[in-house]
Amino acid sequence: MRLKTKLVLSATGVTFAIVLVLSALFVSELMRQRIEQTAAANDVLAHEVWLEMRKAVEAGLRANPPIDRSDEALHAAVVDALRSQTALSDVMNTVVRYSPTVQDVSVTDAHGMTLVSTDPDAVGQPAVFRFSLAGVQNGTVAHQMKVVFGKPRVLDISQALDRNGIPFLVVHVGVRSTFLKNAYEPWLLSALIFTALAAVAAMLAAGLLANVALRPLETISARLESLTSAGSLLGGADAALQLESSEGKSDAVVRVTKTLDRLGEQMRTQEAGYTALQANLNQMLDTLRDGVLLFTADRRAVMVSDAVAYFLGAPLNEDHEKLVGMRMEEIFAPDSALGEAVLEAFAEGGQVSAQAVTLEDGRQVQISLDRIDDGVGGAGNVTTLLTLRDMESVAQLGQEIEVARRLAAIGRLTAGVGHEVKNPINAMVLHLELLRGKLVPGGTEAFGGAQRHVDILAGEMQRLDRVVQTLADFSRPMELHLREHDLRQVVGVVMELTAAEMQENQVAVIVDAPREPLMVRVDAELMRQALLNLLLNGMQAMPEGGEMRVRLRREHQFAVVEVIDEGEGIPPELLPRIFELYFTTKPKGSGIGLAMTYRILQLHGGAMEVRSNADPDSVERGTTFTFQLPIAAGTGGEGRKVVAVGAVHKGIGERV
Repeated sequence: MRLKTKLVLSATGVTFAIVLVLSALFVSELMRQRIEQTAAANDVLAHEVWLEMRKAVEAGLRANPPIDRSDEALHAAVVDALRSQTALSDVMNTVVRYSPTVQDVSVTDAHGMTLVSTDPDAVGQPAVFRFSLAGVQNGTVAHQMKVVFGKPRVLDISQALDRNGIPFLVVHVGVRSTFLKNAYEPWLLSALIFTALAAVAAMLAAGLLANVALRPLETISARLESLTSAGSLLGGADAALQLESSEGKSDAVVRVTKTLDRLGEQMRTQEAGYTALQANLNQMLDTLRDGVLLFTADRRAVMVSDAVAYFLGAPLNEDHEKLVGMRMEEIFAPDSALGEAVLEAFAEGGQVSAQAVTLEDGRQVQISLDRIDDGVGGAGNVTTLLTLRDMESVAQLGQEIEVARRLAAIGRLTAGVGHEVKNPINAMVLHLELLRGKLVPGGTEAFGGAQRHVDILAGEMQRLDRVVQTLADFSRPMELHLREHDLRQVVGVVMELTAAEMQENQVAVIVDAPREPLMVRVDAELMRQALLNLLLNGMQAMPEGGEMRVRLRREHQFAVVEVIDEGEGIPPELLPRIFELYFTTKPKGSGIGLAMTYRILQLHGGAMEVRSNADPDSVERGTTFTFQLPIAAGTGGEGRKVVAVGAVHKGIGERV
């Protein structure tokens, strides 16, 4: 069965059920109202008989009072009065004659003995028990239908005349169920016929409306299929559609469902591609610290890169998506230097290229405005691309490129020099050993002096061999064993290694790390070596001891580690050279530690920067090394501080 047929039948069935329920409620309500009307009408007749009975008793007692004050005499006088008053019997007979539902009317005493009645056989006999019509009126619909259309019976409507608060005489009006049935059948039959016609009409209308409502699915299906065929990104979707059964081809609902599934898959694929592209763009822009904003013609931002927070002075972990949808005046404060320059450039309506702006904190920023027209024409279709560039980051990037270039050149040079020097050194060492064997141990003073010179030459050649081996090791490609590690644990291992030496040099290390993991994909051994170099540099820069801080945090898609010391600082003229191989300012320094650290971070796709203050009169004297590593899994949370007094493993890193 086709899905469209199922939908039509379902709609028709639901409509029929609703009409059936409403019709049943309608018929039951009519039955209840008719019984209430019958009860009310017969209750009025009972009151009329009651009034006439009261008049007859009063008139009879005045005409023929009781012979004494006993109850028996009173009862006899009342019976005589009721039977002698023709007006009462006339009213009772009139009620029976003209009421279509009343079978008989009678008056009984307090003991249930019939005194007068329209049925002569009942006079002087105990009254027969009858169900009350009021009970049927207050019962359920099922009970009412059972009483009216079931076994014939007589229902009672009573009205009592009290004497001293106790029923003295009771009027009974008997309503026969057969009479009720005969009175109700015509309108009940009409109601059932009306209900049946309404149900049939509702079913036909529901089926017709369902067909009419589903008819546009043909047009919708054709348009959706044209969309999917025009922009299909799934190679097997069209082939799968050709394999559908003939029933599916003729069913518009099935075609629309399958087309929507294909269209949804295409949209999910495009959304995934767009998300990946946007993530890559944001990561690139955040690394370069270039802020990029795209504004519509009404000055509302539709794209904001992560690095914009850096230029606005907001925290770097602030959600940049909050800025999307805001107006330009809401993002850039008009009273700030950057806001004034941006709003003025936008108001001029032209292109702006690399306009320099000095911020309140002294940073130099370049702003560029590019107008983008979608080709449709009109001012309402022009968007504006705003680019914010930090000149300090540009200079830093250039410096890093220069350092990388120098290290690459040194690597190429040392690889060749090490190879060429290694062979002569080996030959010289071999001949020295031969010469040492020819010298007589404990010989003359001349030979003893020659032995001393040979030992000196051997020691110097060994030192030269170590230098050449170091050059070879630095230029040799490193094999990375990348695994996902929690950067907090990597730092923790380094803290354990350095604890004893830090305590010996009176250096307190404070680690400030987040509660959640900072997962990075690194070679743990090389990262420990890089951190060890930085911690050793900080310790050696504080010969009198002090406090060193190691801060870990997440900035967007990067894990950031800062090593901050309170040492002597690095002079500004030496900062550009600190990552050069063999450059050192220490008498016993090798100048390899920082160069090796820089190379390790480059191999992991990270970046490194250094800030230092060597002014002896400054309160914030010291050096801060900061490096970034790409995040492998999301982390976050509030920071916690762990204070440790400890130090580093000797012999790897040194401050220049």
